[in-house]
Amino acid sequence: MWLLDQWAERHILDAQRQGEFDDLPGSGEPLILDDDLHVPTELRAGYRLLKNAGCLPPELQQRKEAVDLADLLKTVRQDEPEYEALSRRLALLELKLRQAGLSTDFLQGEYAQRLATKMKENE
Repeated sequence: MWLLDQWAERHILDAQRQGEFDDLPGSGEPLILDDDLHVPTELRAGYRLLKNAGCLPPELQQRKEAVDLADLLKTVRQDEPEYEALSRRLALLELKLRQAGLSTDFLQGEYAQRLATKMKENE
């Protein structure tokens, strides 16, 4: 593999010298890197595979579902039959999230307002 690495590096350097990378999309912009420093090195590959496959930890999946339900409830009138079922499902998810020790403030719609207020205070 070492010889292959040298060959690839030589071709990359040649392409850089010839300016073949100069007009690539995103050139000069910062890279968006995933912050996986909190994940042990031996688990990073597995976590990356799960992430790329769209798998989330149960708490994050429940949070995503709660946000989706809250958005859906905004579009359903209270007198419609499915409103009550959606409300119950959202209340159950909110309870599960709280039991897992997660905040459910994001469902209340006040989070953005409090964040903006906090940012104004720090100016």
